[in-house]
Amino acid sequence: MQVEKEMKVVDGRPPLVVLTGPTAVGKTALSVALARAVNGEIISADSMQVYRHMDIGSAKITAQEMQEIRHYMIDILDPWENFNVVDFQRRCKEAVAEIYARGKLPILVGGTGFYIQAVLRDVDYSEHGEDEQYRRDLEQLAATEGAESLHGMLAEVDAPSAEAIPAGNVKRVVRALEFYHLTGRRISEHNEEERRRENVYNACYFVLNDDRDRLYRRIEKRVDNMLEQGLLEEVERLKAMGCKRGQTAMQGLGYKELLDYLDGMCTLEEAVNLIKRDTRHFAKRQLTWFRREKDVIWLNRPDFPAEGQDEIILRVMLAHMRERHVI
Repeated sequence: MQVEKEMKVVDGRPPLVVLTGPTAVGKTALSVALARAVNGEIISADSMQVYRHMDIGSAKITAQEMQEIRHYMIDILDPWENFNVVDFQRRCKEAVAEIYARGKLPILVGGTGFYIQAVLRDVDYSEHGEDEQYRRDLEQLAATEGAESLHGMLAEVDAPSAEAIPAGNVKRVVRALEFYHLTGRRISEHNEEERRRENVYNACYFVLNDDRDRLYRRIEKRVDNMLEQGLLEEVERLKAMGCKRGQTAMQGLGYKELLDYLDGMCTLEEAVNLIKRDTRHFAKRQLTWFRREKDVIWLNRPDFPAEGQDEIILRVMLAHMRERHVI
């Protein structure tokens, strides 16, 4: 299937497609089929796939799966380098400009809703400043007294954020506390305001979803497959390279749990069970985020026949894109 595409600007807004959804729902194959259909190129909106040497645990797309479709924001950093939403937003804008210059349609694909929101609404994070010393103090507190202690501090000043952010995600907990420290406002309120901002793109924002039980089975199967493919060995190599649990990259699902196993803090079975449990919880939080977003187009797999499902979903996506003058 091939759709001729020419750049369409609607009300001064250039076109952009977003394909997101919970982890393991099947975004990768569908995104490549979409890119082939609309003369598009793909920008990864995944906070872990930016890192080199972290292929299995991040479910990184392979060269074969890309089918010669150009991908951006993959393998651009080493695991010991920090990466945040500001970095993503800047690099994503550069990628979008390059894709337009090549006469193609940018397709933002991945499950990090916060990153997607930052791009769609062109949120300016510079206005809030930063306090590096305060941030280091919080990180030190988490290291000495535990992540739960830090999470408790967040619960006292911003209960909605504490509910949305797991204690293990120290980076996001620190960011929320730093935001409150600098502004006196809850970051949950700020995020809600950002959701009400208008998109700077003429975007089709697709959320691919599945039946919860089926999704959870896919998650558990994916974790088992990752272990068969050598996830533990991948984490061992990263550890040998000097990667540690406190680093941004090593807070990813699958990595921090297996590091704990390698450090003798739990058994391998316990680590695997934690990966599966935490990934299910992560998928649930992803869906909660997407449900709060406005103007999204839900693609629920149970609404489509099982046979040739991705092809049927693709046709529905193209119809929406034509209706919204994205293509």
